[in-house]
Amino acid sequence: MPAEAPDPLDALTTDLAALDAAGLRRRRRILASPCAPAATLADGSTRVAFCSNDYLGLASDPALIDAARAGAARWGVGSGAAHLVSGHTVAHDALEARLAAFTGFDAALCFTTGYMANIGVMPALVGRGDAVFADRLNHASLVDGALLSRADLHRYPHGDVDALARQLTASSAPRKLIVSDGVFSMDGDIAPLPRLLELAETHKAWLLVDDAHGFGVLGPQGRGSLAHFGLRSPRLIYMGTLGKAAGVAGAFVAARADVIDWLLNKARSYIFTTGAPPLLADTLLAAVDLIEQGDARRAHLSALIQRLRNGLTLRRWHLMPSTTPIQPLVIGDNHEALAVARALDEAGLWVPAIRPPTVPKGSARLRITLSAAHTIEQVDRLVSTLRRLEGGAP
Repeated sequence: MPAEAPDPLDALTTDLAALDAAGLRRRRRILASPCAPAATLADGSTRVAFCSNDYLGLASDPALIDAARAGAARWGVGSGAAHLVSGHTVAHDALEARLAAFTGFDAALCFTTGYMANIGVMPALVGRGDAVFADRLNHASLVDGALLSRADLHRYPHGDVDALARQLTASSAPRKLIVSDGVFSMDGDIAPLPRLLELAETHKAWLLVDDAHGFGVLGPQGRGSLAHFGLRSPRLIYMGTLGKAAGVAGAFVAARADVIDWLLNKARSYIFTTGAPPLLADTLLAAVDLIEQGDARRAHLSALIQRLRNGLTLRRWHLMPSTTPIQPLVIGDNHEALAVARALDEAGLWVPAIRPPTVPKGSARLRITLSAAHTIEQVDRLVSTLRRLEGGAP
């Protein structure tokens, strides 16, 4: 007689206990204040937060709050339908035109999140028998988009353009799509985009760049990773998110006009979802203006990055080589990373510990993210506390 299958309820309890034992269980913290370096938690305690992606400090900017209020007064709080039904307003249309012009593309299409953009774009461009070539450290949304497309997925070692070239040469797929983060969210490094574009041109492939962490920060006036390298091509498809440096919510895809028209007709995560509230489109129009005018913010952010890197000269833990606001401090062991995060928390500093599967096994780290809203004094406090903790670590 076959053994009785375990009760799924019991299995969940066991599996959660295993996550605890491995130092991999995740829990939410409840914030009781707006997104800003000075954070108040639900219990009334305060922290200096080094964990948001609000790189330019726009999430609580008074100009954006005013734009949101005016947008709500004009539009209400919901769009009421999908964009292709009745949920597309002049505010949405103006935002797409502004984003296309700002990033240097013919047209743009807005999505409610970056995740929805990536899982919509990739299946619309490639399918069975085609091929996707993806950096091994790409964001989960790019991995899921590739899997949903049902194209053959080829993953190349992080940043290894030579390996990618060999994969492309060996492929006989009729349609090829190269996908990469512009700035990698856990390492903070910038993809070798000029060489990726060269390969896309040589092999007649699309190049989709997820610039969630580059838009607003890199390039002239914050126009992103492609502008940082001065890249233009009809083979480029650019995805930027609007809840990080832009400080609001949503995402967009920019490309040549016929690509955007195709996505409007074929991207399921665009077609089959309610449009974002138009008040957010009005707010984002103001946010793009602040990004464009934000050279002083970016200069201050750059100075903070350099100050952190100059100060964190440690013996056992090490900063990864990043010039972006994402500054990963690799600890190694899951439990030690959690212990350091707890010690920082007790010192009034909020820095998250990132563990597998988000990062490779053995590379648990503190993901320090800096914002133009941070002060020099706050960064110095973080540096001195980390140096003290590492000095007392076993």
